Amino acid sequence: MSDHIGKKLSPVLFLPHGGGPLPLLGDKNHESLITFLKNISLKLETPDAILLVSAHWEEQTPTLTGGDAPALIYDYYGFPDEAYHLQYATQGSPMLAEKIKDLCASSGIIISINQQRGYDHGMFVPLLLMYPQANIPCIQLSLQKNLDPEFHIELGKTLSSLREQNVLVIGSGLSFHNMQVFFSPAESSKKQSVEFDEWLTATCASDDLSFSERENRLIGWEEAPSARFCHPREEHLLPLHVCFGAACETSGKAEIVFNDDILGHRASGFLWV
Repeated sequence: MSDHIGKKLSPVLFLPHGGGPLPLLGDKNHESLITFLKNISLKLETPDAILLVSAHWEEQTPTLTGGDAPALIYDYYGFPDEAYHLQYATQGSPMLAEKIKDLCASSGIIISINQQRGYDHGMFVPLLLMYPQANIPCIQLSLQKNLDPEFHIELGKTLSSLREQNVLVIGSGLSFHNMQVFFSPAESSKKQSVEFDEWLTATCASDDLSFSERENRLIGWEEAPSARFCHPREEHLLPLHVCFGAACETSGKAEIVFNDDILGHRASGFLWV
């Protein structure tokens, strides 16, 4: 951890990306999230590149996009036609992908590169609102299919030195993700989302926890109140674990930059600086 002391570091951001393309369609249940995504870049210095970990991509071996100009993957269904004509014509960064692959190999983590894979909506939905000019090179990183929380924290630690190179690390997920209840009456399930959110914000942003205490809580996240109700499957939570690992040069304490309802359930976003 001490290797980074005294060096200027790019921030690390975990953000909720909302439900499919709804933030880009002006959905009223996403108003606060839309405002957040449009304004959060004002708190950040312009990065030279973005590495984004999306909840919507899993591989046996963590994999990076390696194309020069990845296409968009419209990985949702049942939305208006305009949702399938969205564009985000940013450039990829094959050179950065190779650098990250080598960086991870030096720590014993095997990373693959997929030169054909495009950007899924976990990538382009938030970035269209954050950086609409599409003028920052971006690469996307998958989760590992085993969804092991400790592994994803270690992956983040391996990526932490990218912060010295003005690379903005973003985890794109959702701190509440139970699809079966999203479109049911929120009164019956909002309490559980609030319980888990309170635990998560305490874990990430309280003043009185050390890095190792935060890490142990995140590894054992299933013990949190309403954990498995809020995440029947944890793919939307684990981008946060990667972000936490990437912030390992400090106590891991984050700033809460978003805390509001999305589709009737509480969700949070965190910034590590």
